[in-house]
Amino acid sequence: MAVPKRKHSNSRTGRRRAHDAKKSPQLTLCSKCNTPLPTHVVCPTCGYYMGRVVVEPVEK
Repeated sequence: MAVPKRKHSNSRTGRRRAHDAKKSPQLTLCSKCNTPLPTHVVCPTCGYYMGRVVVEPVEK
C-alpha cells in the first residue's frame, strides 16, 4: 500500500484546497417577470418555463 514518505505542508494543502470553496448559485432573470431564479427552473411567480405556462402561478 502506498504511504506518503513525508507530511504535506500546510501551504501545499491550502493550495490544493484553494478551489474547494462554495460558490454562489447561478441565477438568471425570468423572461416574463424578471424575477431572479436558478437556471432550468419554472418561475414560481408567473409559472413560465421556456416561453410557455407550465404551472399555475402561486397567489400571495
